[in-house]
Order: sequence, then structure tokens, then C-alpha cells
Amino acid sequence: MSLDLALVVARSGLRLLDRQMARTAQDISNAGTEGHTRKVLAGDSSTVQGTGNGVRARPVARDVDLALMAAEMRAAGDAAGGALRIRLLGRVEAAHGRPEDGDSLGGLVSGLHGAFVGLREAPADPIRRQGVLAAASTLAERIQGVARAIAGARQEAQDALSGEARAANDALAEVASLTQEMRRELAFGRSAADLEDKRDVAIGRLAESLDVTAVRRQDGDITLIARGGLVLPLDGRPAFEAPDATLGPDAFHGEGGTLPGVALRGEDVTRRLRGGRMAAAAELRDATLPRLQAELDLLAAQLARRFDAQGLTLFADGAGTVPDVTLPYAGGPMLGFAAAIRVNPAIEADARLLRDGTHEADGFVPNPAGGPAGFDALLERILGFSFGAASAPGVPQPGFATTGLGPDGTLSSPLSGLATLEAYAGALVSAQSGARAAAEEARDRAATLQAALAERVAARSGVDVDREVAQMVELQTAYGVNARVVSTLQAMWDALFAAVR
Repeated sequence: MSLDLALVVARSGLRLLDRQMARTAQDISNAGTEGHTRKVLAGDSSTVQGTGNGVRARPVARDVDLALMAAEMRAAGDAAGGALRIRLLGRVEAAHGRPEDGDSLGGLVSGLHGAFVGLREAPADPIRRQGVLAAASTLAERIQGVARAIAGARQEAQDALSGEARAANDALAEVASLTQEMRRELAFGRSAADLEDKRDVAIGRLAESLDVTAVRRQDGDITLIARGGLVLPLDGRPAFEAPDATLGPDAFHGEGGTLPGVALRGEDVTRRLRGGRMAAAAELRDATLPRLQAELDLLAAQLARRFDAQGLTLFADGAGTVPDVTLPYAGGPMLGFAAAIRVNPAIEADARLLRDGTHEADGFVPNPAGGPAGFDALLERILGFSFGAASAPGVPQPGFATTGLGPDGTLSSPLSGLATLEAYAGALVSAQSGARAAAEEARDRAATLQAALAERVAARSGVDVDREVAQMVELQTAYGVNARVVSTLQAMWDALFAAVR
């Protein structure tokens, strides 16, 4: 090897080492930057006609495990969706009250039962009548409060759905912009590693809204496929559309419904959404919360009907109507009744009606004006039938519906086989409070998995400052060796020139 070739080889090594040390310094300085991954700068041996003439640096590349990063993003999306479920279902649970304090729906129905038991012992006692009235008012107010909480949570789910669609559009626009920059850089033979880090951060934000899989190409291009087979466009234009809407108890999404869905370039994809907050919001709006509302409506309607059937219109809506519980739920009078239930104003004005009755019923005639103060026929009927499993001897109560629920009649309830008001109310509180607990358990599993995967991603693809410093020392040593080669060659050139002179 000639001296000039040896000098070229040594200088190429110095250039590579210089760039590698700069790369290491860049990694160390960005160790705490969001999304920054460890970079590698490798070199390729350069030859001319079979003779080595040094080393040529490759473009800076990322040292990452893409499969591990994708798994971490999916877990993050599941955790984000779970957090939304916990927040909205937690409000419903709080509205139910604390069963251990006796102020949940189950406890309040039992409290009303107990108040009637006390009134039967002394039908003429005005204090006990007021106790029944207070128990009934408290129960009606609690039912209304839970109905408001469910309606508010459902509206928030709708608002979240619209907001997540906008957030997904923003993330897709950023991914599209960064992809264009990457393609330009790679077309000129330059590194796009830092741009890809930024793009992964944007994809991570998108994954919290909607579970996506990234298919990457060597030219920097990328295809994003949402779970469910939806290919997301990356042309910079808004992809998703989810209009704002104000929800009523009869609003639903689907054929014949009034609620807008989530559209992907004009195609309704609401039922194809999977993972992340967007899917969680859609599921809460269209299934979970309408089912909870239907269960509450059934309780309120059966409560009003079972008293009315015995001759006491204790509960009704603002127009004094008691719904027919034998009619279908969807489109029927039970839909939304929980939000309207109240104590009969006539009873509020004259609590003696709790003893005497408000109207004739099958086999019952109200206590007439001036009738016996100890009249207990109505109270016996209420305690025997309104709170029981039969509406008359040998006649079972109309059952609580378990299918045909929701505004569109497509939902079903797990609360089956329950015959009495107290049993249904207790099961309802347990199930609806349990929905929040189940959501929290699922979120915790996803968050635990995400944390474990994030730790592995950081260990595999993140910047380990100690490792980078150790590599810097190695590079400095190699740089010193190459510098000695250059200085040795320079000395040899000097000696050669001196000999010639």
C-alpha cells in the first residue's frame, strides 16, 4: 500500500469516528427527549478494483425493535380507552350512592319497604305517613339523579367521540407531513432517523385514539391500518368526521337513528372501531350507557306500576302518567321514564292517601272520606304484592325485560330471574357499579402491560447514557489510534522528502 493510499484510509477512519462521536453526543444530549431512540452510524469498507481504500459511513439509522414499540402503543391505546370508561362509569357509580351506607337504590327501595311496614303498624300516625312520603321522595330523587348521571356520561361519550376524531385527524396530518419530509431526505441519501422518531410520537398519539398498525417501507413511506381493516389515508386532509350532537334518551346510532356516526371519508365505520378512546367512546355511547339507562327505566317503571296496580299512584311522571310495563321498551312509555319519575303531587299534598289509596284497583276500594283511621287494606296489598313477586294471589308480577332494550331495541341486560323490586334494585346497583370496577381492572391490566413494554422499549431502543459514555471512550481510543497512524504517515512523508532533497 502506498503512503498516499494509507493516508486516505486513515483519514476516512477519522471522518467516520468523528461522525460517530457526534452521533453519540447527540444521543446523550437527547436522552430525555420524548420519542428519541438510540441511533447507530455504521461504516462500510470501501474498495476500488479489489483494493481497500478506507471506510464509508452509512446514513444514521435507528436501533429499535419495531414489534416491541407496536405492542407498547397498542397497550397504551387500551389503557387510554379504559381510562375513559372509568371516568364516565365512575360518575354513574357515584350517583348510585354507597350500598354500605344504605343510600343506594337497593337500600332506598328497602327503606321504602320498611317505612310501609311501620305505617301498617299505625295507619293513623301522621309522622309515619310523612316517613313513607320522605322515603318515596328520596327514592325518586335518587332515580332521577342516576338518570341524569347516565345521560351526562352519554353526552360526554358523544363529545369525546367527536374530540377523538379531531385528534386522530391532527395526528394523521402530522404523520403525513413527516412522511413527506422523510421521503425527501432519503431520496437525497440523507438520514431520516430523527424524523422517524417524531413520526412515531405522532403515531403513538394516534394509537391512543384508535388502535393502528404501521407498515413501513424502505423509502420512508408508511401505511397505517386500524384494527378492523381500516386503511387510514395520509394525504393531509381530514380523514374522520364525527359531528357534534346533543343526545336525548331516545337518540341512537344506526338505521332509523338520529345520532351521527364516525365516518372515514364518507363511510360510516362506527361499528368497526377497535381500541383506544374513540372505540371506547362509541361503545359507551351506543351500548353500555343506553343499557344502564334501560335498566334504570325498567326499575322506575315497575316501581310506579306495581304501586299503581294496588290502588296507590305513588309514582308517576310530570303528567301523572304511569307507564305500561308490558309494552316494548324501545319507543315505548318506559323509555326515559327514570328521568321523569316523581312522587304524585296529590300525595305530597295529602299524605293520608298513602293509607287510603288514590283509586280503585282489582279487588280494592279506597278508604272513603271519614273512613276508619286504622284502614290497612291498601297497606297489606302494597306489602304483600307491590314489594312481592306476585301482583295478586297466584298471579306473577310482569317481569323485568332483559331483551329489546336501548332506544333501538337491540340491547340486552344480564339482570335476569329477578322478581321483586328490592332484588332488581340491588342487582342493578351491583351490576352498574361493577361496570366501573371491571373497566378499572381492564385498564390496570393494560397499564401494567404498557409500563412493562415501555420499560423494555426504553432498554432496547432508548438511550442508555452509561452505555453511550462507554462507547464514547472507545471511540476516543480508536480516534487516537487513527490519529497516530496519520502522524506516523506524516513523519514518513517528511523523511522521504528530506531524503530526496
